[in-house]
Amino acid sequence: MLGKGRHVAPALMSLLLLLWHEATAIEVPQDPKIQQDLKQPPTIVKQSVKDYIVDPRDNIIIECEAKGNPVPTFSWRRNGKFFNIVKDPRVTMRKRSGTLEIGFRSGGRPEDYEGEYQCFASNDHGVALSNKILLRVSKAPLWPKEVLEPVVVTEGSPLVLPCNPPPGLPPPFTFWMNSAMTPIPQDKRVSMGLNGDLYFSNVIAQDAYTDYSCNARFLFTHTIQQKNPFTLKVQTKEPYNDTSYNATDPYGGRKVAESTPTFLSPSGSESSKMVLRDEQLLLECIAAGLPTPAIKWFKKGGDLPAQKVKLENFNKTLKIVSVSEEDAGVYVCMANNHLGSIRHSIFVQVKAAPYWLDKPTDLVLAPDENGRLVCRANGNPKPNIQWLINGQPIDSSPPNMNREVLGDTIIFRSVQMGSSAVYQCNASNQHGYLLANAFVSVLDMPPRMLGPKNQLIKVIENNRTFLDCPFFGSPLPELRWFKNGQGSGLDGGQYRVYINGTLEIKRARAEDEGTYTCVANSILGKAENQVRLEVKEPTRIVRAPEHQSAIRGSTVRFDCKVKSDPSLPVTVAWTKDDKPLNHGWRLKKDDESLTIPNVNEGDEGAYTCTVKSEIDQDSASARLTVLEEASLNPSVSSALPPDRPDPPMDLDLSDPAARSVRLTWIPGNDHRSPITEFLVQFEEDRWEPGRWRNLSTYPGDLNSVILQLAPFVNYQFRVIAINSVGQSQPSRPSPRYKTTGAAPDAIPRGLRGWGSKKDNMEITWEPLLDLERNGANLHYCVWWRRKDTGEEWSNVTTVGSKHIVQNTETYVPYEIKIQAINNVGSGPESNVVIGYSGEDEPTDAPTDLRVSKVDINKTYIHWKPVDPNSVRGEFKEYRLYYWRESSLVPGLVVSKEKKTKGFYSTMAEPSGILSDLVPYSKYKMFMVVANSRFEGPRSNTVEFTTKEGVPDAPRFFRINRRSFDTIYLEWDKPLEPNGILIGYRLKYQIVNGSREGREQLATFLPNATDFTLRLPDRSTRYKFYLSALTQVGAGEVYAEESPHFTNEAYIDQVDIATQGWFIGLMCAIALIILILLIVCFIKRSRGGKYPVRDKKDLPLDPVDQNNQDGSFDYHSDEDNKPLQGSQTSLDGNVKESDDSLVDYGEGGDGQFNEDGSFIGQYTVKKDKDETEGNESSEATSPVNAIYSLA
Repeated sequence: MLGKGRHVAPALMSLLLLLWHEATAIEVPQDPKIQQDLKQPPTIVKQSVKDYIVDPRDNIIIECEAKGNPVPTFSWRRNGKFFNIVKDPRVTMRKRSGTLEIGFRSGGRPEDYEGEYQCFASNDHGVALSNKILLRVSKAPLWPKEVLEPVVVTEGSPLVLPCNPPPGLPPPFTFWMNSAMTPIPQDKRVSMGLNGDLYFSNVIAQDAYTDYSCNARFLFTHTIQQKNPFTLKVQTKEPYNDTSYNATDPYGGRKVAESTPTFLSPSGSESSKMVLRDEQLLLECIAAGLPTPAIKWFKKGGDLPAQKVKLENFNKTLKIVSVSEEDAGVYVCMANNHLGSIRHSIFVQVKAAPYWLDKPTDLVLAPDENGRLVCRANGNPKPNIQWLINGQPIDSSPPNMNREVLGDTIIFRSVQMGSSAVYQCNASNQHGYLLANAFVSVLDMPPRMLGPKNQLIKVIENNRTFLDCPFFGSPLPELRWFKNGQGSGLDGGQYRVYINGTLEIKRARAEDEGTYTCVANSILGKAENQVRLEVKEPTRIVRAPEHQSAIRGSTVRFDCKVKSDPSLPVTVAWTKDDKPLNHGWRLKKDDESLTIPNVNEGDEGAYTCTVKSEIDQDSASARLTVLEEASLNPSVSSALPPDRPDPPMDLDLSDPAARSVRLTWIPGNDHRSPITEFLVQFEEDRWEPGRWRNLSTYPGDLNSVILQLAPFVNYQFRVIAINSVGQSQPSRPSPRYKTTGAAPDAIPRGLRGWGSKKDNMEITWEPLLDLERNGANLHYCVWWRRKDTGEEWSNVTTVGSKHIVQNTETYVPYEIKIQAINNVGSGPESNVVIGYSGEDEPTDAPTDLRVSKVDINKTYIHWKPVDPNSVRGEFKEYRLYYWRESSLVPGLVVSKEKKTKGFYSTMAEPSGILSDLVPYSKYKMFMVVANSRFEGPRSNTVEFTTKEGVPDAPRFFRINRRSFDTIYLEWDKPLEPNGILIGYRLKYQIVNGSREGREQLATFLPNATDFTLRLPDRSTRYKFYLSALTQVGAGEVYAEESPHFTNEAYIDQVDIATQGWFIGLMCAIALIILILLIVCFIKRSRGGKYPVRDKKDLPLDPVDQNNQDGSFDYHSDEDNKPLQGSQTSLDGNVKESDDSLVDYGEGGDGQFNEDGSFIGQYTVKKDKDETEGNESSEATSPVNAIYSLA
């Protein structure tokens, strides 16, 4: 509840001190000099997961590691009781650690160690707690044996083949195969559901050609269990012919009755689904019908979130990987074919296990300082917050005037030496819990520097740079940085100082070189240190190796040319396939290359050149492929393989006791692989008859063991032998053995009390497991009473797991405890827990909400508080809702998303600071008071406007070289101008290495977004600094440097087609081609100038004669010879072959003259009396065409 608000002035001063100290919370560094003398409470640094499933074949290791000074000691609780490790020979604890190791070499069952474990780490200054670790042993039960009759189904009808896998821990992964171990093909018609069943929307005759077996794969044991296969008999109304089957007509032309869609899963028209926040949501709709229906999904009231929703299993499954509250709603699936459609609505409800809003953190305070621990969590339903100190409820601890518990916050005032402790916050609801440790340590120490003195730091130019200055002190000192001993401190612009003392230089430049001094001040003294910064040019490979293919015996060279800062020595190293390269006598390496002579197959691989300086490095790789690889022909050998062992035989029970019995068996044949272990399983006929569960594993050299059992269970056992190949079949079951009953050993877990309504309190708990009942007629006795009233306990006995206390006052604390009882007796009582009745909505609203001192990005807010009695619950905070209504910049669209900020205050005149506002904007806000469940009515709404500020950096700033003598600059307006833009300021200067020229200045109007600068020389480089301007001043600077003229990436490509010399060359080539074409045309048109003499009238001369017109007679004695490829007839005439070229005008003998041109007669005389025509054959001969040009 809220305080009464008395003593206003002292309380206001206390709050101001509290806020100041919270802003400077001390974090103790890990420096050995400090840690050696620093006394510190324990801190848990490593622990096992909450839900811890272990493999029964391995030893059990439950981790718990903690640090502190003095070194912590460890103890454990199991199921809420002290766990005496010394008395159990199987349990050991690691030295200087709380980690437990449970071994079973000397016998024992892992199942006997199942339960809830919690680790306690303690020293002289406090006790830290681990999470409650639920230890469970992995189980992979066998499938119950069953005889499955053939499934008879009519063609076209739907069918569901049930899987019902044996429940394992964790649950098995299911899939369907046939007896030949071939996966069952799944498609739109046939698919497996989320429950493992196999669904047929409609059956076709081909479905009977295989059988169907469901398989379960257990992750921990890496085993697959197979259910007996189903066989199908498909009844058809007409004879079926295999040859008539095709994918488009699976019924082979036969008439099968069509049907409208119906749902196979889920049933009915509506269903519901609850899912936890951040878990996976799976919704399923599988429909029957002929033709096979198509599935579509919708969400009522909106579209499906496309970025989160995935449709799988042929649209039958809708999946959302990480669910959030906005995913709740009604999802509709629709199945349709051409006969009709149906719909099914699924109501999805999103709940949430507790998750942190504000996790408590370690608090280190100086004497007389103030502070607070805050533990805020959210969930659905709202989690209950419980505080503990050193592992005990804080309500039961001695009163402390310097400490006040206010719901989820603990306030510390004027802490003193010796008040260190570890506080635990537990946030829980019905879906889970969160546990956080946070220690409060009180110490005083003057400032000291923890880093090396006068350190030299070398950095690469234009890189983000950090200068470290680790320091410590209590109270926390204030740290400031100075450069070259001048100035008022570095922070802002390109500098940023982190809370740990580190100075960030956003982009190191040559002018940033110098000596930096960090100074830490507190009321106990001052300390300082210096750092020298040098800025260097980067090391880079300017000519990298390239991929090569080489023939065996040749020489290969890989280039690696480097450019680096002259003051930094560099080393060049080569590796082959990521391994150091042994250069030897054959490989030759110099500063810029690697040469490999006489390449062979062993040289093939990836070669990497790595260049290193003391502060940076660069690397490049290339692959060498060697041709003519040698082949290998490995020999293959085989041997008779080992096999799984036979099952054990002749199980016998002896030495009966109340909670144990001896089991003996005879091992079967090991089939050439020794048996490594035996797995003992049990089945009981009371709670889950027919289900076999793992009990324990034993070494392979044992065949008689004592089994540890639970009371009131009728057991039977079986044994499985295991070797390197796998598991044997289970043995035949043993006779049954029934243990006697006993009083419960376990305490119901998860006891809590919370109000679901303003006038009740619900007491809930987790019921005992079946094997924890220990007897018949299990019920629970619950006690409760008002806290700190001295009234008598009220109680009730019930068999359920919830009891509601009615007619309570609003938000009052109760003490609660519980006990399990059966027919044999009563179990142990639980510890007392604190629960609360329900809360109600606050009735009053904060009044007189107002602002003062409105600045560029923050304002002070003030309000009048509500009456504490009007909160009607646990006071959480004054919650301020505020949003950016608009920007004062004309035309700028802003987001009106509401934001919240909480203020915890018990002052009579509370106030706070609202920061991170956007300059030059109009804001609105209102305030409510909040308890753990409800918010009260709104206060008055307040409007205010922030002042104009300097703008953000331009959205982008690009530099391009359009040619060798000009630079083109382009930029865009800032995303947030933070005022009315009045222009841009551009500063630029010539740079040459580390030297810079005179700075020049240019200004632009607010609508200008580009600028062209002419270079005095092609090698000139500039640095540019661009900022936007408002009336307040210049904004954040965007700095860029112009590229080198040799860097082609920055130079626009020249269009060669626009160059004069290129146009002239193309015209000359075109003219030459045109002249050649004209000459060819003229020569071609002169064809027929070579007349052939009439062979019948003129005598044949042995030598060609010149004609009067200068033409030649090409006739010779060779004309009488048969053509090549021809045959001579009986009368001496030439007979033309079928493939002679004569038919194409190119046959006959030819000769070559001295210049190599072809001459000859291109027609063959077929008859002596036939006279040659006067037309020349040159017109159809490509050879003559060429000759005529000659």
